[in-house]
Amino acid sequence: MNKLELISALKNDADISKAEAAEVVQIFFDSMTDALVKGDRVEIRGLCSFFVKEYKSYTGRNPKTGEKVTIKPKKLPFFKCGKELKERVDYK
Repeated sequence: MNKLELISALKNDADISKAEAAEVVQIFFDSMTDALVKGDRVEIRGLCSFFVKEYKSYTGRNPKTGEKVTIKPKKLPFFKCGKELKERVDYK
């Protein structure tokens, strides 16, 4: 499912216009992004959680030349699946 399909599902299920559904989805994604940028954790009970992991600087190697390079510190978003979602997907 992509963003457009999500908007369409929301439009049909909530009986609202496509523009309103698109705005709701955009507000939802923007709010999640803003929280992660601030370093907050986003948790949707029963579904998943998103959080930011911080990595320190380290020395790596250029795979082509073998030359040592310094990798700058960085922050990356992570997704962790909720228990209920795992069980629902693995339902047999």
